[in-house]
Amino acid sequence: MIYHVVALDDWLAVPDRPYSPPSLSDEGFVHCSPDEETTLAVATALHRETPGPLMALLIDEHKLDVVVKREAADPAPPPGVAPGTLFPHIFGRINREAVERIMEIQRNEDGSATGLAVWS
Repeated sequence: MIYHVVALDDWLAVPDRPYSPPSLSDEGFVHCSPDEETTLAVATALHRETPGPLMALLIDEHKLDVVVKREAADPAPPPGVAPGTLFPHIFGRINREAVERIMEIQRNEDGSATGLAVWS
């Protein structure tokens, strides 16, 4: 599984179509993380101020109908992520059948991610 951080409202915006975040048109790929620990560090570093529920999509990359490449962070990984960590980048929209599970990212008072919880 690979992980993608998304605001719940963004994920639910167009439920009958493949998911396409702004990074796909801006950078040519969808940012993902290789594991839960990295996902929490990314959520803390980049989504601390995101309002509302923040989710982690757990994606079976073998069910995607587009290319996934593992690449180094450019220029550097966010705080809390080991140097040399390779990030899965999805080069296309995420077909919803590839999303195996959606979990809510738990955050503390300052917005730091503290864990994942089952979303109901």
